[in-house]
Amino acid sequence: MRIALIGYGAMGKLVHTLAAEKGHAIVATIHEDAAGLSAAELAEGIRGADAAIDFSVAGAVVRNVEACMLAGLPLVEGTTGWKESIDDVRQLVGTDRGALVYGANFSIGVNIFYRIVNNTAKLFSKLSEYEVFLEEQHHSRKKDAPSGTALKIKSIVEQHIDKEFSVATTRAGNIPGTHRVGFDGPADQILLEHTARSREGFASGALLAAEWIIGKRGFYEFSDVMEEILK
Repeated sequence: MRIALIGYGAMGKLVHTLAAEKGHAIVATIHEDAAGLSAAELAEGIRGADAAIDFSVAGAVVRNVEACMLAGLPLVEGTTGWKESIDDVRQLVGTDRGALVYGANFSIGVNIFYRIVNNTAKLFSKLSEYEVFLEEQHHSRKKDAPSGTALKIKSIVEQHIDKEFSVATTRAGNIPGTHRVGFDGPADQILLEHTARSREGFASGALLAAEWIIGKRGFYEFSDVMEEILK
């Protein structure tokens, strides 16, 4: 697979390393100094790849999606913090009959964790004496807070439990990412936790999504990829 990388920070470089280990070729790397490029100019720089993977910044997502659609590339959108633009992005993908897969978190383990949280929240929805809380921790360089993963977990819990609950956020040091969902009652507490040991899980999931989306058309969430794989 020939991959164009948009954004070449820590995650972009890690994707590059893992892609090479899997036998994929990186045919374009778009660095931070490409911020002034138009969508058309960016499209020229990535044309010829089989797929693009974007780990850049939220403010560039709409431009990056437009560029990929112009270049005819399916896109794995790994950047977070852009959900207010999701309708614009969906329209770009639909208008150009393109393909995009996005996710709050591309870790395979996190996506299994979503399912565990969903099943647990469904059980606790029948027990009014328990209250829910959510905690997340990330490195100090992460800008969006709460994280996209925390917001996804919150939305999953809210499908079953309609009571308000707290979301605690920590930004410190080099924490790759920790998410906890607790159900606290008068006599006991059940705590679900996912801890990332490194960013490799996110990069591996992004590559998996890129392999999956080639040849497809449409607007997908990474959970759709996992759904098909787990079946």
